[in-house]
Amino acid sequence: MKILIDTNIVLDVALERQPYLSLSDQVLVLVEQSRLEGYISASTFTDLYYIIRKERRRDWTLDFLIQLLTFCNIATVDQGVIVSALGANFKDFEDAVQYESAIAAQLDAIVTRNPQDFANPSLESSGN
Repeated sequence: MKILIDTNIVLDVALERQPYLSLSDQVLVLVEQSRLEGYISASTFTDLYYIIRKERRRDWTLDFLIQLLTFCNIATVDQGVIVSALGANFKDFEDAVQYESAIAAQLDAIVTRNPQDFANPSLESSGN
């Protein structure tokens, strides 16, 4: 199964956020073990650096993101994704961009703690 990993899942692991750490870590472990094919949207990747860097040292943040890239793919965010996101009926534009990047990459599901943010019949949203 090919999944888009929502920003909050990665942040739970990077920032050791309780009570979500255990389940979020399990998602990343399944991807690292190649039991799931994991993707992170390109726009999420920049958000991750910005948010993690607020709480961790720069070198720690870079090491974490480099490690993440060893087992996660990047879902493209291009003009088509942005245009589709602008026309999507989402309350949150960032969620729309992630959703449209998952559609463009032909992914099967989005793994998130907020499945209600991605409620749409053309792509499964899996809460952890």
